[in-house]
Amino acid sequence: MAAQLFAAIDVGSFKLELGIYEITAKNGLRQIDHLRHVIALGKNTYSTGKISYELIDEMCRILEEFVKVMKSYQVSDYRAYATTAMRLAKNNQIILEQIRVRTGISVKVLSNSEQRLLTYKAIAVKESEFQKIIQKGTAIVDVSFGSMQISLFDKDSLVSTQNLPLGVMAIGTILSKIPVHSWMQRAIVEEVVDKELGTYKKMYLRDRDMKNRGIKNLIAIGELVLYLARDEVDYVASYRGKSSASDGSGQEKQLGITDRISAADFMAYADRLCQMSQDQIEERFGVNAGYASLLMPAAIIFRKVVEMTGAEMIWIPGIRMCDGIASEYAQDIKKLNFTHSFADDIIMAARNMAKRYRCGGSHTQCVEKLALQLFDVMKKYHGLGERGRLLLQIAAILHGCGKFISTRNTGTSAYNIIMATEIIGLSHEERELVANVVRRCGEEYDYVDNDTRVAKLTALLRMANALDRGHKQKAENCRMNIKNGELVVTAGYDGDISLELFAVSACGDFFEEIFGIKPVLKKKRRG
Repeated sequence: MAAQLFAAIDVGSFKLELGIYEITAKNGLRQIDHLRHVIALGKNTYSTGKISYELIDEMCRILEEFVKVMKSYQVSDYRAYATTAMRLAKNNQIILEQIRVRTGISVKVLSNSEQRLLTYKAIAVKESEFQKIIQKGTAIVDVSFGSMQISLFDKDSLVSTQNLPLGVMAIGTILSKIPVHSWMQRAIVEEVVDKELGTYKKMYLRDRDMKNRGIKNLIAIGELVLYLARDEVDYVASYRGKSSASDGSGQEKQLGITDRISAADFMAYADRLCQMSQDQIEERFGVNAGYASLLMPAAIIFRKVVEMTGAEMIWIPGIRMCDGIASEYAQDIKKLNFTHSFADDIIMAARNMAKRYRCGGSHTQCVEKLALQLFDVMKKYHGLGERGRLLLQIAAILHGCGKFISTRNTGTSAYNIIMATEIIGLSHEERELVANVVRRCGEEYDYVDNDTRVAKLTALLRMANALDRGHKQKAENCRMNIKNGELVVTAGYDGDISLELFAVSACGDFFEEIFGIKPVLKKKRRG
């Protein structure tokens, strides 16, 4: 089959990027062109809450040029995503409409969790290295212009992920409002970073055995780390008495593709960078003043993370947001397969959330199992796909989290917890759907909800919860089948199931209203 050409557009906080990719079933994903235009959208957002008309006009003009490039390559499809600056801008809907009308490009604004999942998919394209590294304690540290994400992996499993307000542009905005000499700025940045990382360490690293289950590796990603990496390899080469960063073949070595940096080397480099003036940074990196002002905060953030975790090695895979967009697309059209399961990462994030709110016991496990069993047997009647199954599973895992706050208003409490907590890989809309399903599970259904998925998933979750009404797992190993318009659930429990019979009857009318199938609970006949 002929190669397919795809375009990825990243509307970032500090730049617009276009990546042109060739996708084949045999060779997977290969970038063939890359364009980049610096534009400080985030500076407007963080200072005024809106993006100015001048920047909107500039953005549209650049995107029009991107469209011409896309046409010249005859790309068959594209995806355009916007991140933090657009997400936080009060006038983002006006901007998105102007972009659509003037350029023909439809831009989707990503939630933070969607954005981070894309970067992980870009890393996972370098599969052998990624899988090898995350077998030991690993932190993926994504420092962007708008915020910072730390995700902890241990033995191929996502342990936790958290977003911190440590974007370099946000820090730069703070510095611009504090009238101090440049030599004092490092101390201010360190104070801001120490405060946020100190809180993170208390919440997410306090109970971690750093000697045996500590963080050995850092995977550093983000636009700025690419600049730091390229310069760092030159610094380390000169520090060790080498004439250049070379792999012995006479060609310049591209750090961040397969190379690793020792934490000690990076710490020495970061200290040296932080002692440079802004003019020296501009000259060293060949960037303008605005960009140069962001490199020092980035170096400090990474340095502080190394100190906090005690990591020994830093891997810089050299990926960009466009790589993640292309990876997602190639996966969706089944031209790229990952060994690593990102769905499992989403489920693991929900399980860790349940653990935090003390709702991950045997009842929750039973409800999760029953909910998925109901979903599968009712497949013909609900019409929901695998994504719906995943959302139901997350709702089942989290359905009891509201009791952590209140034993009376559990539904509303659970809704607030879920909406306030990031679940990696879920969009804001999906997270709200899960929150509504959990809330409606224990409360009267509100027919104001326009999304029929909420009604269907609520009916399934209510029934799963009813089947374990007494928290005794009486129906854990039940059989389910549909016959003559009835969903017959046959429990193998020997004892009394009166409470479960009552609970199934109580929520049966709603279940039948949604699916046209009447639920019936029976005991297995003996002898």
